[in-house]
Amino acid sequence: MFETIAAVSTPRGKGGIAVIRVSGDAAADIARRVFSVDLTEKQPRTAVYGKIYAPLPDGGREVVDDGVAVLWRGPNSYTGEDVLEISCHGGVLVTQAVLEAVLAAGARMAGAGEFTRRAFLHGRINLGQVEAVGALLEAKTRSQLALSRGGMGGKLGARCAELGERLRSVAVSCMAAIDFPDEDLRELSREEMISAVADAAAGLRKLAATWRTGRAVAEGIPTVLCGRANVGKSALYNRLVGHDAAIVTAIAGTTRDMLTETVEFGGVTLRLTDTAGLRDTEDPVEAIGVGRAREALERAELVLAVFDGASELEEDDLAMLDLLPTLQAEIFIVANQSDRGLLPATMEGLRAAGKPVACISAETGEGIDGLASAVGACFLDGSLDLREDAIVTGARQYAALIRAAEAAEAALFALQGGLPEDLCCVDLELALGALDEIDGRAVSEDIVGEIFSRFCVGK
Repeated sequence: MFETIAAVSTPRGKGGIAVIRVSGDAAADIARRVFSVDLTEKQPRTAVYGKIYAPLPDGGREVVDDGVAVLWRGPNSYTGEDVLEISCHGGVLVTQAVLEAVLAAGARMAGAGEFTRRAFLHGRINLGQVEAVGALLEAKTRSQLALSRGGMGGKLGARCAELGERLRSVAVSCMAAIDFPDEDLRELSREEMISAVADAAAGLRKLAATWRTGRAVAEGIPTVLCGRANVGKSALYNRLVGHDAAIVTAIAGTTRDMLTETVEFGGVTLRLTDTAGLRDTEDPVEAIGVGRAREALERAELVLAVFDGASELEEDDLAMLDLLPTLQAEIFIVANQSDRGLLPATMEGLRAAGKPVACISAETGEGIDGLASAVGACFLDGSLDLREDAIVTGARQYAALIRAAEAAEAALFALQGGLPEDLCCVDLELALGALDEIDGRAVSEDIVGEIFSRFCVGK
């Protein structure tokens, strides 16, 4: 039996209302002690207005606020247990007073993510949905919001279960052949088993491939704006982040340190960094910034190399063009100043680098949408619907899928080679075990604890 827990589920501070959440077998009893209306006499999930009481040392009680309370009866609640939610006025002191009243009535403080953990333990959601809830709380872009909402729907778990069922049917046939070698009790012929495992293995690889899109949205792509001094990197940075985050002047070398923001661009989450202009400099402070810019380029997965397309290429520009092929990132050459008219010779030199070229004006915004579309096409699978399709959103899920695919392919190799069923069965069990890790049926307590440690108290 779980202890009854309580926490403030809304952000601390002043607000219109605050919500105190209680979960556990004693939730209804606590409601009787702290609320003026007996919620057990009302229909579950009915919002009721009344007074909120706190106990006194002499055994009496005093009114601390008035508000609305709702009682959910398990298993038809978020956690699968009886759940009480009290909405009171959102002042700091009154919220604390209501929480203390609930604790005094028999609850204990909840730990980080403990409500969602109980939902997982009671089978209300699987581990993939738990991770989607966490992503929803941390979402900074609309694409992240759509992806997390899709994950909460359980599409990934359902797809994994479907693929797992195909493998499980083959495993059952293999086991029948192993346990009863003198009788043909297999439900599937070897040809049918080969077909089922081949389809499942291909499905696992296809599902794992969605990680490129899921990662681009959920985790974000380390992105660096680079180029020589004074080509408009900071102006473009401000354009992408939507406000004047970087200082923009006509003086070369204004940016000396790295500025970083998370932005949505073309549906992709960019962990965007503005860097110092790449050039040789005698200024020791600027030199440090240039060094950091070069280090950032080595780590980047997307580089937006900015050039002044309205002026002739300079020595530092040529050095930048020579550097680009040595980088491991996806690279887009950005020809800035399109509103001033781009020089044909400069554009010819930029296109000769063999990388996609986007013509934009950081000042007016011209061409930005085209650059966004190109970046989105580079990292996102346009056939995927973030809300409706099964999409891998975490490295843990991706690693498990790859292990499942490799094991399924090993089983397929065994079947196609006419090897004994027991060899095939071992690989099928490995594949099924890896799939069970995704929804949490076969995952270590350490991993579960790590996932829930990222949650806030009250969720």
